[in-house]
Amino acid sequence: MPVTAKLSREFYEKFGDRIADEFVNWFNQVDATYRSEFKDLFEATFSRQDARLEQRLAQFESKVEQRLAQFESKVEQRLAQFEAKVEQRLAQIEAKMEQRLAEMRVELERRIGEQTRWLFAAWAVVLASVIGLYLRP
Repeated sequence: MPVTAKLSREFYEKFGDRIADEFVNWFNQVDATYRSEFKDLFEATFSRQDARLEQRLAQFESKVEQRLAQFESKVEQRLAQFEAKVEQRLAQIEAKMEQRLAEMRVELERRIGEQTRWLFAAWAVVLASVIGLYLRP
């Protein structure tokens, strides 16, 4: 809001209306010029600051994106390592289970063989007894 310069009545009486009005107009022109220059200066300064802020924000954004990419690659790497460890341990467990199952099969076959021998022996004894009873006069 422009400020209009006013001079005292005594100034008008001493120098006259024409000179006092010219002096007032001159002050108002100087004020308008300074206002315009300050406005341009503030706009230029604001534009520079705005450009700097945009630049810093772009740099910050690129740093954040870079760090996020690094973090993402680390997470993916660690997940891959974890998956490899899990797969390795599962393979070990599976191998142990296969080994134990094979051992159990061998033991089961051995015991079935033993049991079959005892069963044949028992049947032989029963058969011999039946034949002995049948052949007995």
